Amino acid sequence: MARILAIDTTADLGSAALIEDDRVVDEVSLRAPDGFSPVIFGAIQELLQRHGWPLESVDCFAGASGPGSFTGVRVCLTAIKGLAEATGRPAIAVSNLQALALHATGDIRAVWMDARRGEIYGGVFDSQLQVLTAEVVAPMERWQDSLPPNATIMQGGEIPLAGAIGRIAMRRYRSGHRPDPASLDANYVRRSDAELFWREA
Repeated sequence: MARILAIDTTADLGSAALIEDDRVVDEVSLRAPDGFSPVIFGAIQELLQRHGWPLESVDCFAGASGPGSFTGVRVCLTAIKGLAEATGRPAIAVSNLQALALHATGDIRAVWMDARRGEIYGGVFDSQLQVLTAEVVAPMERWQDSLPPNATIMQGGEIPLAGAIGRIAMRRYRSGHRPDPASLDANYVRRSDAELFWREA
């Protein structure tokens, strides 16, 4: 038996989930207009206590690596890194778009989320969640024009992703993927405003 605690704080709708083997035991949606940093650990503690899971019973921690809010991505990865380091467990980062593709159907799954500024984050995956085209940030029409004609398109944003993140992480964990938490990296896809302004200066 393996247990994973997964979280996502990268969009307006966040979530946390407990996964045991192939089953999502529980998944809760979270909203924090002032930011997830002050509330995420309380939500995790409440979720664990509700199911009688000591923190030490969790075998691996998983979190959304992005794309999404830059602050939200950092909060998510910092949280799972801290939990993993405190317990001596591994941590696995999963793309939000790949997690969204788990909710989609069809042999070719084109998934997207609002990236603001008139653009979307988009990715294309097969039914095994393998990447078919690199994740991009682009205007919607340009991205749609690049898709295979038989792709099934699905929008994210109001779908909690922690359960899907945990299920994907469980597959990797069982295959022997046990990365050092310090090695986890963000999947921003688009550079931050600070980087863009610095490049333009």
